[in-house]
Formats: sequence, C-alpha cells, structure tokens
Amino acid sequence: MLTSMEVSSSDFGARAARIQAQIVWFKRDLRAEDHAALTAAAAAGPVLPLYIAEPDWWAQPTHSGRQWAFIAESLRELRNALAGLGAPLVIRMGDAPEILEACRRRFGAAALWSHEETGDAWSFNRDLRVAAWAKAQGVVWTELQHAGVVRRLRTRDGWAKRWDRFMAAPQRAAPSLKAAAPELAAEGASARGLGPIPSAADLGLGPDLCAERQRGGRSEGVALLESFLHRRGRHYRREMSTPVAAFEACSRLSPHLAWGTLSSREAAQAAAARLIELRGGDAAAARGWIGSVQSFQARMHWRCHFMQKLEDEPAIEQRCMHRAFEGLREAEHDPARLSAWEAGETGYPFIDACMRALRATGWMNFRMRSMLTAFASYHLWLDWRRSGPHLARMFTDFEPGIHWSQMQMQSGVTGVNTTRVYNPVKQSLDQDPDGVFIRRWLPELTGCPAALIHTPWRLDDAAQAAAGFRLGRDYPEPIVDHETAARAAKAKVHARRSGAAYREETARVMQKHASRKPGRDGGSRRRRADPAPSGRQLKLDL
Repeated sequence: MLTSMEVSSSDFGARAARIQAQIVWFKRDLRAEDHAALTAAAAAGPVLPLYIAEPDWWAQPTHSGRQWAFIAESLRELRNALAGLGAPLVIRMGDAPEILEACRRRFGAAALWSHEETGDAWSFNRDLRVAAWAKAQGVVWTELQHAGVVRRLRTRDGWAKRWDRFMAAPQRAAPSLKAAAPELAAEGASARGLGPIPSAADLGLGPDLCAERQRGGRSEGVALLESFLHRRGRHYRREMSTPVAAFEACSRLSPHLAWGTLSSREAAQAAAARLIELRGGDAAAARGWIGSVQSFQARMHWRCHFMQKLEDEPAIEQRCMHRAFEGLREAEHDPARLSAWEAGETGYPFIDACMRALRATGWMNFRMRSMLTAFASYHLWLDWRRSGPHLARMFTDFEPGIHWSQMQMQSGVTGVNTTRVYNPVKQSLDQDPDGVFIRRWLPELTGCPAALIHTPWRLDDAAQAAAGFRLGRDYPEPIVDHETAARAAKAKVHARRSGAAYREETARVMQKHASRKPGRDGGSRRRRADPAPSGRQLKLDL
C-alpha cells in the first residue's frame, strides 16, 4: 500500500527545478536533539523530515501493537518539535523506496540522510533496496553512526575506547530548519499534507492490550532519566534483580533508547555528570548512589556491546552463534509447551507471574527476562528461534541486537558463556520471598499460604480448597518436573561441548564477539566471554 503526495506530473518537474530537499529519514531516532543526520542535513540545505511506516516491516513476527503505540506517541511529539524548528515531520505509509521516489519527484532530492540502523534481516534487505534506488537516481545517501555501534568493524580490539570517545563527544543541539516543503504544513494533516499517523490496524497489527505500557515521547524519556538519576535510582544496584522493586528502581529508559527518543550519549553524559556531582557532595547523601550510577554506566556500555554482535554477524538472528548447537532442540519442539509458556500457564507461579506482568506492561527486568528464556530453552527444551519472537513482541523496548544476542546467550548456544539454568523455585524464593509479585499477577493464588505459594502443587486437596483454588482447574499443575528437565537439558548441551571442531568454532566466536580486557594502549590483548563488570552475568536493567 502506498500513500504518497499526489500532484500532477507537471508539478513534479516544476518543483524539482526550484527545490533540492535534504531528506532526513527517521527510523530508530525519534528526536531532534543530538541527531547527527538532522544536524548535517540542516547545514546542507532545506530539510524534509520524513518517517515511513512500513506495513511489511510490521508484519514481521517480532513486532506488535504495543511497540507501534509507543512510536505513534513519539511521532506526535517529534512532529511538534520539528515544526517549532521550522520543518514539521512528514509521515507516509508504504514501501520505503516508493515513498522516497515520490518525495524525489515532488521536491527533488539533493541527499538522503539517516542514522545507521542495527536492525533485523528485513530492515537490512530494505536498506539494500533503498541504496539501489539512491544509486539509480543519483541521490547521495549518508548514514551516520548511532549509539556506540560501529559499522564495518574489523576487530573488537579498541572498541571500548571508541565507545568512550563517541559517548564523550559534545551533544548536538536541535538545529533550526529551513523547510523544503513549507506548503505541506498549510495543507493539513492529510494524505496531501503532512500525513496522518497510521493506526495499528492501518499497519495490519491486531489488538494488543498492554494496559500498563510505558508512554512514548521524548518528554517522557527526559523525565525518566532525571527521576532515575536524582530520585528513583539510589538502590538500583541491589534492587534491579527482583521484579518486586525493579519496576521502580530501574531507569525504565530502555524503550526510549530502543526507539531513539533519547540518545545513548545523552543518557551516558547525564550519568557521568551525576557521578561528578555525587563525588563532590556530601558523602552521607551520596551513600548508595555512586555504586548505582556506576552500574547504570556499565549497562549503557554493555548495551552497545551486545548490539555490536548483531552488527558484526547479522546471521545470529537466525543461526546459532556457535554452529555446533544447530539441531540441538529443533526436532523436539513441543507446541503445547510453547503455548503454555507464552500464556503464563506453566504451573510455576514465578515464571507465570513474570510472563503475565510482561504481557501487561511491555517490560521486565533483565534477570527475569533471562529466567523466562532459560526456562523455555532448558526446562521446556524449546529452540530460541521459537520462543524469541514471542518475547520480542511483548517487549515495548525490543532491540534486535540485544534481543537475539541474549536469546542465544541464555539458551546456551554461544559456546563461550556458562550454561546457566535458573531454578524457578529458588528464583521465586530469592526474588519474591513473600509472594507479593506472584499474588499481583496470579490472583487465582491469592489465598495460597506464603510458605507454599512458590510450590502450590505441594498443597493437598483440603489445603487447596481452603486457599480457594484447585490445581488443574484454576491453576495448572507443573508442565514438567523442573529438576529432572534441568538435568536432561544440561546433559544434552554439554554433550555438544567436546572435540577439536568444537574448540575451533569456539575460538572463532571468541575472536569475533568476545569483549576485550583493556591493555595499557586502550586496545585489548585478552578476550573473554561476556561477564558483567562485577564478574557475574550481565544484567541489562535499563
């Protein structure tokens, strides 16, 4: 479906003769501040800010209505911000090369500007088609670095220093704009003017009830950053792991970073400034804060580290990072287990509470994301390519580079990370000892005694009746015995970890993707798998 600016062919030639637009193509960068492509385009000439809503992209199994709702809110705010700068946002729905050609015919196009995108296979192939269009029409397309991810990186040596330099560079103020199409604003928000913001139904997306979803828009992101660094984040380091506290203690910036209402540089520099303030102030007032801000800084770094993996090897969206693990789970897929896990009906209360909370909010803290993935991969023996799309759809903050790297890491198919199988009962007792979180999301277990809410299958019939539920009717019995399933899964995974070919492939993965221990020259001479700065497993709780 193509919704374009419809003018007569005679108008095309006349307009192109007097206008040469600098088209700024917004993708995962829905802001005017610290926007390299917008700043460069504004310096080059009249600007046409453009967002293309692509139905074929939204038809991918990783995308959902909750993600679009966040984007739509962000687009409304971005349009107003750009209008205040002099050139309001034009929104079109359809195929990117066709939309860009319609813009070129109407306004001419001196250049196309955008940020680099570390996306999925679909967006990569779309960009190839856009590049072919630009070459055929003589339009120069300039893509500028976004976040700390480096395109065409030859080696990970020195990557950390490059990241530091990028994040320390001065932020770009929102530029004044000379509109390439000033008449569009006067034509109104219609197909002939700026273009309406499509609905989820327009994009072919079905209903996606996410009652507690975070709101989109730059103002929301700015407010979250300020409240986290100055009010909410004091106990971030110790509270990020438990969902009881994480919804408040974590920054909740992840959707704003994923869709670009905030730049990574903004968040990194705000954290650095806050750390300076804390270190120069009252020691008692800073207690707890310094460690928490440092943890946030580390996670900003590791966020780009994982995105870099997909940039360096796009195939990891679809293929095991370590090829020895291909064929490990695929033949034993059980659709019933997948459905129960997706619905939050596995019979393990903490697992199900996390899944239901994710479905209702679009967010979950990292430890629980890891646990959900590991439970699917080990206990239910589901291939990460089967469970991954569901989680992607549930995440308002879906970021392909982080998502697919972590799906593989938590499923044990990277070959360079420790096999980590979460005990769902132990996690429940550790992270939600009083059952507060479980009762919030599993009301059918509200009457369950605190001592057994983590293991309701241990209640006899009389105790179940007293608690107001019956196992197998109101809440399911455990889908598997978690201890037996874990032992079997570990044995299958470890059986693949031997032989010269395995070690050779492991060396390849380490060379390609492992983090580097900085040397004196800022490069790296030792490779390591992906520990968190503390030496424990990374938690990307943003």
